[in-house]
Parts: sequence; C-alpha cells; structure tokens
Amino acid sequence: MRSTTVPSRTASGARPRRALTGGPARRLAAVAACFLLAAGCAEAGTAGTAAAGGGDAKAPVKVGLVYSRTGPLAAYGKQYLDGFKAGLSYATKGTGEVDGHRIEFEEQDDAGDPAKAVSAAKDLIGKGYKVLAGSTASGVALQVGPIAAQNKVLFISGPAAADKVTGLNKYTFRSGRQSYQDTRTAASFIGDAKGKKVTVLAQDNAFGQANVAAVKAVLGAQGATVDQVLAPPSATDLTPFATQARTAKPDLLFVAWAGDTASALWTALNQQDVFADTKVVTGLDMAASYPLFGPAGEKISFLDHYFDGAAGTPVEKAMTDAVTAAGGRTDIFTPDGFTAAQLIVHAVEANHGSADDTSALVKALEGWSFDGVKGRTTVRAEDHALLQPMFQVRLTGTGAAAKPSVEKVLTADEVAPPVTPMAG
Repeated sequence: MRSTTVPSRTASGARPRRALTGGPARRLAAVAACFLLAAGCAEAGTAGTAAAGGGDAKAPVKVGLVYSRTGPLAAYGKQYLDGFKAGLSYATKGTGEVDGHRIEFEEQDDAGDPAKAVSAAKDLIGKGYKVLAGSTASGVALQVGPIAAQNKVLFISGPAAADKVTGLNKYTFRSGRQSYQDTRTAASFIGDAKGKKVTVLAQDNAFGQANVAAVKAVLGAQGATVDQVLAPPSATDLTPFATQARTAKPDLLFVAWAGDTASALWTALNQQDVFADTKVVTGLDMAASYPLFGPAGEKISFLDHYFDGAAGTPVEKAMTDAVTAAGGRTDIFTPDGFTAAQLIVHAVEANHGSADDTSALVKALEGWSFDGVKGRTTVRAEDHALLQPMFQVRLTGTGAAAKPSVEKVLTADEVAPPVTPMAG
C-alpha cells in the first residue's frame, strides 16, 4: 500500500505551485541541460532562481522524507520534521538554496510500517529522487536502506537506533545516535561490569532486540552476565514482565522502551518494587514523558540522547530559536532532523548544487566533521556511524514539575561504537 503523500514543500516548508511532470518538462530538461532530477521540474519563477548569465531557472534538489507522520511514533516524527526545517534554514543561511538550486522536500508518511515505507521510497525513487531521509522506526530503516543501495540513492536514516543501520551499505547514513551509544552511556553508570548480572527489559521488536544485542556486546564483553525480558509491542498489561525483571534480581536493569505504553511500564515496575533491589537505567524520552515516570523518576539513572537545553552550543541555540519561532518546541529527536539537513546540504554543496552523482554525495559525507547541535560530530568514513556526545541525566521533581539536568557529558569517543564492516 502506498503511504499518504503530502504535497512537495520548499525548504521553508511552503508549498510551491504544481510542478510540470509531463512532456514539456522533459523537453525543457533536454534544452536546458541543467536539471538534477529526471522528473518533477519546477515551473519557471517558482522553485528555482535564475541561473547566472541566463534566464532559465536552476532545477531544485528534491529530497524525500519518509517518516512517521502518524502511527505510534508520530510525536518523534513531528520533532524530526521540525528539526529538519530548522536545519535546512541554518545550513543554507536562510536561503533554502545551495549554489542557486532550491532544496525542496516531499513528505511521505510510513506510519511506522516498513511495507509502507518501502512503497513510499520506491515511489519517490521512481520520480527521480536521489536523496531520501527520515526513518523514525528501526524496522523501517532496515528495509529502506537496502532499497537505497539497490537504486543507488543517498539515504539518511533518522531517529531509528538499531545498530544494524550502521554499515548497512555505502549509501546509508544516519543522523541520530544508535543503540550501542545508548549502551555505552548506560555502562558508565556501573563502573566495572565484571561479575555483574544485567537484565534488559525491552519490547520484542527491532529496537528492543538491538538494545539486547548492544548490551551483550558492551557489558557482556566486560564480563557481565546478560539476559533479557522481552514484551510483545502490543502488550498493555506489563505487570508480568515487571515481575520477571524483579525475579531476575539483576545488579543493573536496563530498560529500552518506546511508545505510548511507557507509563504503564513504569507503574508496573514501581508496583513490583523493582527499584528497591536493583539499579535501573533507561533512556530519557521526550519531554511529555517526564511526568509518566511518577515517583520512580527520581530513582532512575537516565542515559540521554538529547533534551531541550542539554548541549549549550551555538548550533543548539540556532535550532531552538528557529523551532520556537515556528511555534514548536525542541525535544529529543529535533536534533536528528536538524543534523539530517546539515548532512544533505553539505553533500549537495560539495557537488556544486547537484545530487546527480550519488557516489560523490557519499564521498562528501564520509569522514566529515562538523559543529552539530550537541557539539562536534563526525561521520565515520569506515561505516557511516555518527559519532556524537551523550549525556548522563537526573530527573528531579514529579508530575508537571519533573525537570532533567545533565550530570555528565560523555564525549563522542567515549561512547563510539566499534567499526562495523560495510555491507553491500
């Protein structure tokens, strides 16, 4: 099934007039010989700017955003989109253009469904798109990545954290952190792991399984015994799984959870008095989730990818100002969208406004270091891992008064995943 398509938007988010896609556009492309894409050429005076020395408009660079506009991760998708818009403005210095070529993006809603995402990706590729981004869900990224490789298009995954996205193929990059970085941050809370017992409590999906694998790779390698308690993603009664976690009596309970059942999970863990017997570490989710931890919130050790105000960098301020001016609020995955825009603009800029040569786009990104929202960020050339700082965080207060604060910043090198052999 094809996912819902939102009309193409310019870099500022405004909808341009309808693009020509038929015979006239193809004839125009043949005459001008300057268009970047095979179809979807814009009408003169709408998306492009006048080429130097001539009256023809430069063709826009078109980017397909395949992300969760609806579905269980829709809130994350909204944060990603807000960040992408802000990042596009920042990276193009407010022009929305690279070397005179306007960057336009079309949204496709995958609703977190890999089948819908694959259909949307194929649809965009069929229309000549050379750049895809998004992937709120790990299961989606792991399906779209191979499609990108098969069709030789650049794919920049978003909040999807599964480690398998790193090194998936030469065309796949990521704009967020991965599970291994979460786990390295969690490991920093317990010091020497040798002889310790660790239990992973997670959902039985790509995200949860990736966290189990990452904990085994990190803490297991340090001498810890690692087991897991996995709950079906559809489960709403989470008491049995909280009971299993308590019965395991681990030294560290690592909780990897996403979605709208988080409140039920923390209620169940609190009711089972898990916090009295073990150190509990989990990732800090979006701001709306802070009250959901309830009284347990001040007992949890949080690893964190990002929260509003965590970094204190000039780039963060630029992102926050732009998102706020647009009526939004920065949150955990806003930087992922912002970073995606930075990556795309850099790749296109390095190729003088062209997205035609995907191999050249890839080459421009490999090894690139830049000032990101969270600080110095690097795209590792060997496997396209995104090296970035992470945070240890405490939550104080309960309910609406719950507020996070950074206890420690872990450098990009401290949480860097091992190099993954590039596939494909």
